[in-house]
Amino acid sequence: MSNYLSSYSDINKAITSHNPFDRSLVVRNHDIWNKTFPDVPSINAHVSDAVFQAIEQISTGKRSVIGITIKAEKGLGKSHLMSRIRHHLQGKGDSFFVYMSEVDYGDLNKIHSNFLNTLTSSLKQTGSQSVMQWQEMATTLVNEVYKSSYTPQQLMKRFPGVLAQHPKIVDALTAKVLKLKPSIENPYLIQAILWTLSLDKVSFAINWLAGRDLAQSQADSMGLPNTSYNNKEAEAFQTVCQILDLIGDYRTIVICFDELESLNCNDQGFTRAQVTALFAKDIYSRIKRGVLILAMFDETWTQQVKVVPQAYSVIDRIGEKKFDLRHLNSDDVVTLVSHWLKEFYDTNNLTPPHCLYPFDENNLRELGKEKPIVRKVLQWCTNNWNLPGCLPTQVEPLHKIEKAFNKELVALDNTIENYFEDSSTIADAIRFCLLTLKGETIERVKIDEVEEVIVENVDKGYLSFRIIGKENGRVVKIVVAVVQESSNRFVSAALKRLIDYKTFNMTRGCLVRAKDVKYNTKGKEYLDKLLSKNLGGEFVKLVVEDIKPLLAILFVKQAGKDYEVSDEEIFQFIVQQKIAVNNYLIREILSDPSGQIPNGLINEECLAETQSIQDKNVDKEVDTMLDNLLVKLGL
Repeated sequence: MSNYLSSYSDINKAITSHNPFDRSLVVRNHDIWNKTFPDVPSINAHVSDAVFQAIEQISTGKRSVIGITIKAEKGLGKSHLMSRIRHHLQGKGDSFFVYMSEVDYGDLNKIHSNFLNTLTSSLKQTGSQSVMQWQEMATTLVNEVYKSSYTPQQLMKRFPGVLAQHPKIVDALTAKVLKLKPSIENPYLIQAILWTLSLDKVSFAINWLAGRDLAQSQADSMGLPNTSYNNKEAEAFQTVCQILDLIGDYRTIVICFDELESLNCNDQGFTRAQVTALFAKDIYSRIKRGVLILAMFDETWTQQVKVVPQAYSVIDRIGEKKFDLRHLNSDDVVTLVSHWLKEFYDTNNLTPPHCLYPFDENNLRELGKEKPIVRKVLQWCTNNWNLPGCLPTQVEPLHKIEKAFNKELVALDNTIENYFEDSSTIADAIRFCLLTLKGETIERVKIDEVEEVIVENVDKGYLSFRIIGKENGRVVKIVVAVVQESSNRFVSAALKRLIDYKTFNMTRGCLVRAKDVKYNTKGKEYLDKLLSKNLGGEFVKLVVEDIKPLLAILFVKQAGKDYEVSDEEIFQFIVQQKIAVNNYLIREILSDPSGQIPNGLINEECLAETQSIQDKNVDKEVDTMLDNLLVKLGL
């Protein structure tokens, strides 16, 4: 903000053209990583200071693990606090940050697999050195082996040159690291972490670390085995523990479990909060060095967590330190609003007559006497934003949903990669939007019902949902299978079920997939049968731009309580904006099958070959740093 007072005409023009509070005020997963909202460090400083003190105790060796429970009612700022912690740690650079929220828990029977996915995706986020936390970790391993001080950028920039001259460089580096880390049970974890230094391989490496199979040629080129075990949950937990152990040698790991309130239960009848609390207890007992933070409502703590089996053991660990967030007072309200306004005026290069303009300080202090939550204060500012003496403008009923939808849509520009491989989430998004079309006729199919496909345990995880309707007076039952997995084995298993019309009660099978199905596999044989005139099935190409709006509105629905919108309002918005009815992906699923394999599918075999082609074109000149590195490797 400039030092001189701006003219009222300039200030008022800015005020009437833009309301800085008129945005979705709900803190979502992506807001934790990106500094979306102005932070007021003084609000609930007693809690963030306690977390920072706990990290300091661990960093100095006074403690190894500390469990912290944060209790607060909805809207008091739990997620704002998590974001503050994240950005503080990013600035210091001595800790890694992991965050689990609403979109991450998924099937509560698979908490280990879901947390492994959260762990790997969190470590994809930018750390203190302007690269992924994974890449910081890989650089640390290389530097320890060679007692060097390379930056991640140095290694990543020169990695193609090293790989071109010595294709087995990662194998050699892995062997060197393993000599220093004999406790690592799975050496391929080191191999995958080192591959994150390669811009061409980083996505594949992180997918593998998350427990996903790669295309066989991709796995072979990176020296990573695809999984062959049956109990992925048990294996996922072991992988989590090994990754956390490795990180613990160099950094304090701070793991935050947020948004624990949910009506969903696992097969044992445990709620999300109970499943997470028991899981956090197990992590506490296995982790080498870290802070575990669980944020929940007070009633969740008393009515769910304190009554779980082994409650004393759970509470002694995750509730070792407990803190309550406080309601705002008048001073807090004034400070909060002035922070938001400072950002607004700084952005517009304006200096207001006072830091709260156009609001009246007395009105804000009166609001503070009600001990409001942060969201209520910001909503008050949204509704009362206008020039002094003018009435606030009226807000359309669905405007709140529009803001939430646009927020999720923009976030997906940066996070779509986290979901594009997740068949279950993509299927949920398609199914949810199809539900808004019940009773409608799309592509000549009148949709009567969209339902789950009930199957035996051996068939679970392959078929996504069933659409029941009528086409030209004839009953149609379309079973949709969203299959984004790379494993030929999994693809073949899914397609084998998709062509079994009798067993799974369908008249048409529909495969939704972005990738091709490999030749000379059982999957290709089953696909040919699916697309034959006899079965009349369909292969619908999954495209990022088609699924993004469906994912965005699904995420609004999942966070409906936070956004303070109902399912009925969301349905109304979907219909009004024609999000479902005009979606190409949905229309293709319902349209007459072409019997053709779509063009432009992703060929992962070609992606694996691309690196070798690029390697041949890399400049042969390798600088001194690389020469020294190769000498040390004895290559």
